[in-house]
Amino acid sequence: MLFSWELLGQGFANALTPYNLLFALIGSLIGTLVGVLPGIGPTSGIAILLPLTTVLPPAPAIIMMAAIYYGAMYGGSTTAIVVNIPGEAASVPTALDGYELAKQGRGGPALGIAAIASFVAGTISLVGVTFFAPALASVALAFGPPEYFALMFMALSLVVSLSEKALLKGLAGMLAGLMFSLVGMDPISGTTRLTFGFSELIAGVNFIAVVIGLFAFGEIFVNLETEITHIYNTKIKNWLPTWQDIRDTWVTMIRSTCVGFFLGLLPGCGPAVSTFVAYDVEKRFSKHPEKFGHGAMEGVAGPEGANNAGSSAQFIPLLALGIPPGPTLAMLLGALMMYGIQPGPRLWTEQPQLVWSVIASMYIGNVMLLILNLPLVGFWARIAFIPFPILGPLIVVFSLIGAYSVRFLMFDVWMSLLFGVIGYLMRKFGYPLAPVVLATILAQPLEIALKQALAISAGSYTIFFNRPIALGFMLLAFGVILRGVWVQYRSRRLEFAEEEAD
Repeated sequence: MLFSWELLGQGFANALTPYNLLFALIGSLIGTLVGVLPGIGPTSGIAILLPLTTVLPPAPAIIMMAAIYYGAMYGGSTTAIVVNIPGEAASVPTALDGYELAKQGRGGPALGIAAIASFVAGTISLVGVTFFAPALASVALAFGPPEYFALMFMALSLVVSLSEKALLKGLAGMLAGLMFSLVGMDPISGTTRLTFGFSELIAGVNFIAVVIGLFAFGEIFVNLETEITHIYNTKIKNWLPTWQDIRDTWVTMIRSTCVGFFLGLLPGCGPAVSTFVAYDVEKRFSKHPEKFGHGAMEGVAGPEGANNAGSSAQFIPLLALGIPPGPTLAMLLGALMMYGIQPGPRLWTEQPQLVWSVIASMYIGNVMLLILNLPLVGFWARIAFIPFPILGPLIVVFSLIGAYSVRFLMFDVWMSLLFGVIGYLMRKFGYPLAPVVLATILAQPLEIALKQALAISAGSYTIFFNRPIALGFMLLAFGVILRGVWVQYRSRRLEFAEEEAD
């Protein structure tokens, strides 16, 4: 499993054939589309096209499905920025600042920075996949259940930062998100819990229904109440980011690439987790952290960079170890196995042409996506000018389709409407949405890792503190929590001091 310039060159020669280029383009277009449409997602897109494995050769089929995955990472930022509806769970942090920038008339530059950050991070991470796959895959092997729990716990501690000044409300939202995720079947024992006799709840509360409800329907309810006739009255004058925007964010792009790439190597730690971590990292490194949540361009570049770096890095454990880090890569694993191809160390010696063709096609796909997205920034930004009486019903239709299409259950549609009401009430009473989303994402992998680790240690919690990597993450998590509480306490004291002075 060694890098070879000759094999990489053969991979590019194969990927650049018209037939494979066509399927890379088709995958990029479909991926962007499913990323833009709320709730559809790359997993559903690949699942729909999986029957093509019966008629297509392996290389074009896998190239197309891989392009759907990383194309969806590009497309998910569009509706997150323009109408505050994340097309993907990974785009939720992007919406926090991207939506504010759109309201300020800078939706075009925000979309441009998202596309550029995605391209930069995707390309740099592909260099890592190309040259360092064996070494980085061996690092991922060092992670067991205690390390995964500690990592997820550290990610969950970011709620303190995401809550800003509403710490108690953020913690309440986090607990609510964890509680929603407990509904259904226990992931280890298979027993049902919190179903209250309703058979529909056995399958659990679908995460997509939660996101669509909180963001899509919640936003619509707010707009209906305030009688906004169209989303923003401000004109978007500049369709592309300025050189100042690029200067302000280029370090962010590099830093978020490192965050996304490292976390993308870890099974169960998908792009959704890495985007929240990258957002928090940028907020901590920023000279003006108070701008985050109010229209910071770094708040767009960071999550989008981590998003695409993570999606590229996830191919390392899939191809090198045969371990799918997430549901979308599990679909790709299924597609490979339908061809009788078993990913793992032997794949690089038995099917080198296929492996390097897929890697080379990802370089080409990144360029395709930049060409497809950057010139169309103006087109996407024009969505902001659509009158709300037209845009609102379209959002409702696509959101309902997105909620239904994941599991084809009307129950998910009703749940998305219920969470729409919850999202509306949270906005009204000043509860941050991000902690709910983060907790819902992390709940299941956190629970699985916790139970597996306790099973290994015969119920002893010391396992999280006597293993170096797990201990490092736990200390980092407690450090984040303590720092967040101190910042909250200090800001409250300053507020009280200002009030007394007035």
